[in-house]
Amino acid sequence: MDYKDIKKLMDDMGDSKIDSLEIEFPEGIKIKMKKNTEKEVVITAPGNVIEASAPMTPPVVTKEQQTAVVKKDEAEGKDKEDENLKIVKSPMVGTFYASSSPDKDPYVKVGDKVHKGDVLCIVEAMKLMNEIESEFDGEIVEVCVNNEDVVEYGTPLFKIK
Repeated sequence: MDYKDIKKLMDDMGDSKIDSLEIEFPEGIKIKMKKNTEKEVVITAPGNVIEASAPMTPPVVTKEQQTAVVKKDEAEGKDKEDENLKIVKSPMVGTFYASSSPDKDPYVKVGDKVHKGDVLCIVEAMKLMNEIESEFDGEIVEVCVNNEDVVEYGTPLFKIK
C-alpha cells in the first residue's frame, strides 16, 4: 500500500460518518484509524511500526521522488498504445480465479476473442464465487493478475483491445 492509497483512505474516512476503522492485510500490514477531534493513524508492517497523531503534516515529496514516480509511470508502459485498450477492473475485493476449478483451463487467455457478457474469471468474496463478465468486445492482450491473487476494488484484471 503506497502513500496515495493511505492518503485517500484517510480523506475518505474524514468525509464519512465512521468513527473508527481497522484493516489487516494478508501481508501483515495493519491500518487502524480513529476519528475524534484528532486523527490517529497507526500503520504496522512486519518489522516496522509507524505511528502518527494529530496534528499531522503531510510528508514532503522531493524533486527526485517526483522524477522517480514519473519515470516509473513511463516504465510501466503508459504510452499511446494504452489509450486504445479497455480495462476490465475488479468490482470488489476478493481472490482472483482464472478458472472455475484448479483442474480446468482458464476462462480466457492472452489472444482470446471475447464478447460483451462472456465470463472472464471469478472473484471470490466472502465464500461467494462471483463471475466477472466482459464489458467489451475485443481481444485479451493482457491478464493483469495471477491466479489466486488477492485483488482490491478497481484492480485491473484484463486489458482488451
